[in-house]
Amino acid sequence: MRASIIFLFVAFFFISGGICRGHAFPDHSDPRVGSTVTASPSIVRIWFDSDLEPAFSSLMVHSMDGRMVDKGDSRVDPSNPRLLEVSVPPLAPGTYLVIWNVVARDTHRTQGQFTFTVK
Repeated sequence: MRASIIFLFVAFFFISGGICRGHAFPDHSDPRVGSTVTASPSIVRIWFDSDLEPAFSSLMVHSMDGRMVDKGDSRVDPSNPRLLEVSVPPLAPGTYLVIWNVVARDTHRTQGQFTFTVK
C-alpha cells in the first residue's frame, strides 16, 4: 500500500511539473524591463523560456498616450523560436509600453506588458 502511494505521488509530481512548464514566459528583453535607455532602439526584443508559435504570437509598442509606435512587423525570429521582436522607428524621449501576447508550441497562451523609457 505504501509503495503505491509513493508511486502515485511521484507520478503526480512529474505530470504536474510538465503541465506547469507548458507556458512561455519572458526570460529577458532588450530594452530591459523598466530600464531607461539613452538612445532609441531600432528593435524591441523579448526572449522567452520556451519555443513560440509564430502564427499566434505578437509584440506591440505603444506611446503612453496609447498610440501604436512600432512598425507592425512583429515576428518570431526564424533562427530562434524563443525570440519575439518588432521594429520601431526612432523614438522621441518618453516612456513606452511593450505589450506581448504569445502562444507556446504546446498551445498555452500567456501575455504581459512592461515599460521602458527613452531619455
